[in-house]
This record gives sequence, structure tokens and C-alpha cells, in this order.
Amino acid sequence: MSKFREKAAALVAQMNLEEKVGQTLYNAPAVERLGIPSYNWWNEALHGVARAGTATVFPQAIGVAATFDEELAGKMGETVAVEGRAKYNAQQAAGDHDIYKGLTFWAPNVNIFRDPRWGRGQETFGEDPYLTSRMGVRFVEGVQGTDPDHLKAAACAKHFAVHSGPEGLRHEFNAEASLQDMYETYLPAFKACVQEGKVEAVMGAYNRTNGEPCCGSKTLLQDILRKEWGFQGHVVSDCWALVDFHEHHKITKTPLESAAMAMNNGCDVNCGCTFPYLRDAVRGGYVDEKRLDEAVTNLMECRMKLGILGDERQDSQDRIGYDQVDTKENRELNLEIARKSLVLLKNEDNFLPLDLRKIKAIGVIGPNADSRRALVGNYEGTASRYITVLEGIEDYVGDRARVYYSEACHLWQDRTSGLAQADDRISEVKAVCRESDVIVAVMGLDSGIEGEQGDAGNEFASGDKRDLNFPGLQPEVLRIAYESKKPVILVSMTGSAMALTWEDAHFPAIIQAWYPGAQGGRAVAEAIFGAYSPEGKLPVTFYRTTEELPDFTDYAMKGRTYRYMENEALYPFGFGLSYTDFELSSARLDAGQIRAGGRITLTATLKNTGSMAGGQTLQVYVKALRQDTPNAQLKGLKKVYLAPGEERTVQLTLPDTAFALYDGEGRHMLQAGSYAVYAGMQQPDARSRALTGKSCVRLEVSCAETAELK
Repeated sequence: MSKFREKAAALVAQMNLEEKVGQTLYNAPAVERLGIPSYNWWNEALHGVARAGTATVFPQAIGVAATFDEELAGKMGETVAVEGRAKYNAQQAAGDHDIYKGLTFWAPNVNIFRDPRWGRGQETFGEDPYLTSRMGVRFVEGVQGTDPDHLKAAACAKHFAVHSGPEGLRHEFNAEASLQDMYETYLPAFKACVQEGKVEAVMGAYNRTNGEPCCGSKTLLQDILRKEWGFQGHVVSDCWALVDFHEHHKITKTPLESAAMAMNNGCDVNCGCTFPYLRDAVRGGYVDEKRLDEAVTNLMECRMKLGILGDERQDSQDRIGYDQVDTKENRELNLEIARKSLVLLKNEDNFLPLDLRKIKAIGVIGPNADSRRALVGNYEGTASRYITVLEGIEDYVGDRARVYYSEACHLWQDRTSGLAQADDRISEVKAVCRESDVIVAVMGLDSGIEGEQGDAGNEFASGDKRDLNFPGLQPEVLRIAYESKKPVILVSMTGSAMALTWEDAHFPAIIQAWYPGAQGGRAVAEAIFGAYSPEGKLPVTFYRTTEELPDFTDYAMKGRTYRYMENEALYPFGFGLSYTDFELSSARLDAGQIRAGGRITLTATLKNTGSMAGGQTLQVYVKALRQDTPNAQLKGLKKVYLAPGEERTVQLTLPDTAFALYDGEGRHMLQAGSYAVYAGMQQPDARSRALTGKSCVRLEVSCAETAELK
């Protein structure tokens, strides 16, 4: 409870019913007699302040996850807070209280990316609960600061819970998940954001979970969020989600019933148009006015913690000027994150980096080569400058080599010009390939076809992917490039995993670039020519085919993600190559037994044995050595940066929870028995060993007594 709770409650006590109902709307009106200005709760900052003009546009969240560097996620959050406050101060000075102008940012998205077809997976930190938790907590702490009574800005963990597609069904779908999957997979990141990050807000999801609409779910919003986890912030509905209660889920019959259900079960603010019905719901006895008072108190308390209500001010935040937006330092951080997000998936015979002294002409082809949209993903801001991959290569190469360019094809249609015949750029592709010594093929998707239903073009697939292949003529363009007999570097710009089986078999080098932000083209060019060593790791599994996946609407985790899959991945979670080489040695544990309430410290030494400086991630996985348990799961990570020849000793702590698993009743059980602890720079699976030529160190821990962890 913050120091403002009583003051917020006293303010609410002075409001009449109409005024209180008004404050539960995302576009809350002013209450002038009480000195309460209007406020719009809706703002976005998934990877930089969004939808409100110029701001730093960082790599999409999935790319930030690929850095495996929680400190970078925190720095991005800090930049969001400073730029957000700078813009807010300028907007307030001009009397601008519009949408996307507040300090309540509806990010991060900590849903689990359980299926690569999901268009909004790009907004998440990947498929793993531990990685998602670590990145989410640090982002929240970066946005909010660590003083619970004085927020720099307010973060919001969304979408609670189990939300992960299909987009076309989200307004009516019932996601059925076992208690075991809920607590093992879908809930941990939310719990971490609430209990560790002290996140100010939680947003409900559109779907039902186990029969209950998430934005009006007693199980989620009361039993788990408030009672079990002790959440003290406010809950916001997803936008127009309450309308779905009666129009699509058919759980209620009228808007009044929907408003009452949401309010009674813990939703405090409605992004949408349903909460005006609360006036009649209170008068009719469907909602106790004390519950409405509680909701509005939550909201007034938040505004006081932000220092934007009445005489509650934060002088240091009020003084942040507009000169703090889009600074040189912020652009440098953006480039740093972009560089560290790129994942080198293949580098046959050290084909990369390219030596410009040996190249006279470079062909750059593909629909994403000169695309700004492919840099930024969705929920994006506006950069003052964008550097596409083509521009990055042209800037880096200068006059040292000729750069040829062809768009090659439309992203997914069969022609680039409406009046042309199909395949209208294929002849140009052949000419570019003929003139070039090496081809950089920049393929993929963008937020026009991969993203949220309504934002992405419904004419393609409502934001989701139909399969894991590059759409349209892109495969044909890649075959033509291969048949030219020129070496091809594939740069894949997507927010999700693709089936790159053919590409892996035919091209010497593949870079997964995600949607790498406004500076992304520069980062890609610098990687190709060796200005730095790639260090990103996959936050999602790259499967070989769509056919091996369970049905998209099946929310059971069996067969999904690296933790439960049985088939061999093309590129596993946690995998990523480098231009330099690292060795891990002296891995040891300070104890061989774990017990409830205990912890074990792992110590290991990482050494850069290559010729370039580079970053490497120590990854620690735990596997319960008994039947019917998940594959080895990530339970610890640490990013280190080493010069050639440099070594560093790293320590990671594994608490008792790293060894515990949830049972079918949702109990967190530390079972007696043996556990394998793997320390390495990748997963301990056979495919990762084959791709890297390296193995993880295997250690063993035992537990003498079974105990339930609380």
C-alpha cells in the first residue's frame, strides 16, 4: 500500500456516482470542482514510446529478448520513462491530454509465444517463462524506477492470461489450459512482474480462460492476482474486451451485465465503452458502490504516485525537458540493442564476415531490403531517421564496392505494381545476381501481415501466419539467387520463427534480424562486414515444418516449445553463433543437495579464445531426472563481454524453485530425487551440440525430501 492510499480514498469520497464512473473510463473526464484534470490512460511503449510522434524506436520486443541481456531491457525501459515524461511535460504545457499522451504505458507483453504462427508473438519476450520473467521484470523496473511511492512512469503486464492466438478468434475463443500448464508456463512471468517488478497495472486478455472472460475472471483477477500474489495496482481491460462478454463470448446478455461482471471481479478501468453502464449497475444493486470506490481509489493512487494529480508533484520528473527525446545517447543505445539482437544462425566455413577488399559488387535483393516497416514491427513510435538494410550496406561500403539493388518482389502478392504482370521484378533480380559477387537477400514479413487482428491486413491471415514459409514470390526469388551460383547471405526480418530448412541447406550464411528498430539496417550491415561479432540467442524454437506443431487452438503445452517438444529443432531455443570462440571451464556447484528454502550457487569460467571481442551468454538448464517431466529448462543466465584472450568467472544462484515443478493440482512441488544441471552457452540438446560442436557441462543435484513450495 502506497503512502497515497488514504489521500486517494479521501478524494474519491468527495465524488458523486457520475464522477466516479467517469474515472473508470480510459478517457477519464476532468472533475474540475475537485481539481482533477482529464486523463487518457491509453499509451503504448512496447519498444519505445509509441504513437505520439518522434521517439527512439528500439528493436521489437522479440529482438530485445534475443539479446538474452536483462540489463539492456532495463535500459530500454529507462529510456521509455525519460522520453515519455519529456513528451508528457511538453504535451501538458500545451494543454494536450489526448490518447497516447499519458504516463501509463501498456507494456510489456509477457504472454508466452507458444505457437510460431501467432502474429502478436513478436511483441513478447519469446517462448520461455524464465527468460520472459527476467526481461519483463527488468523492463518494468526500468520504466517505473524502484521507488514504489514515486513512479517515473507506469508499466502494465499484459494480456492476463493465456493469450496467444489465433488472432481471428480472440474475441470469442475459450483457451483451455490445465492448472499445471497455467502455473508452469502461462502465469510465471505475470507473477514475477507483480511480485518482483511491482508492476503498477495488469491488463486482461480478450479470450476466455477455462470458461471465464479474462477481463471479468474471478479466478484470474481475484483469486490469483489479488489474493495469491498480493497485487496492489490497478487492472485495465483490453480495448473493447468487455463488449465481447455479451456479443461474442455470450457469457452475459447486456452491456450492463458485462460492466457489472468486470467491475465485481476486479477490473478497474475500461478501455472501451462499457463502464458508463456502471451508473445503472450501482443504482440497480448489481455492483456495490464500495467496489467502485475501491477501483477509483486504485486509479487516483496511481496518478498520485506518478505525481500528476493535485499537489502531488515530482519536481525531478517535471523538469525533464523535450531535449531528452531522441538524443544521441538514446540512438547509441538503440544501435547497441539492435547489434546484440541479431542471431547468426548459419556461417558455413566462416563465410562471414565479408572482406570488402575481395568484393567489387554486392547485390541486395528482397522486399525487406529497403523497407522501413520491416525495421519497426508493431506498436511502434516514429523515428527521426530510419536506416534500412540497403541503406546500411550502402553507407558502410561507400565507394569501396558497387551496390546493386532490386526489390525483387512484393512481400506477399505476385507483383510489385498493380498494372504489371506477375513476377514483374524477376528479370531485374537475375540481372543483379549476374553483376554481383555476393548476394544479400533480405526476406521476411512485416507488421502489415504479421501482428494484431485489425492492425495487420485481414486480407492475408488476420495477423497470424498461415505457415512458417516466406510468403508470396520470396521462395522463387531465393531459388533464382541460389541458381545464379553466387554465394547468398539470407537476412530474415520477421517477428517469429520461420521454417528455413531449404535455406539452411542451400545458403552459406543466415542472419535472423527480427524487426531490428530504426537503426537496424546499420546493425545488419556492420554484422555482415565484421564491425562486431553477433551474439544474439534464439528466444524461440525454429521448427522444421508447421506439420509437427499441435493444432493452433490447442493450449496444452505438450509438444510445444523447447521445453516439451519431442522432434528435433532446425535451430533450437538458446542457439546463436559468433565470429569469435568461447570456452567454458571449471563449472562447479557449491552444494550437491537442494532442499526447500535452500539455494545452490553455480560458478563457471568463460574465456574468449577467438580473435574478436564478443558477448556470450552463460545459460543454465535444470532437468528433473524422472518420468513425465519437461525437457531441461532454462533457470539461469548471465551475459558477459570479453576481449580476445580474456576470461571471467561467473556466478549464478539457483533457488529451490529452479528444481520444483507444478503438479496437476497447481501445487509447486520440490520432489525428492535427482536433477541434472547443465551449464553452457546453449541448450543441452543434441541438435545444439551438432550445430556448435560444443557440449554443456553436466552436474548433478539431489533432493532428499519432497516439499511443497509456497
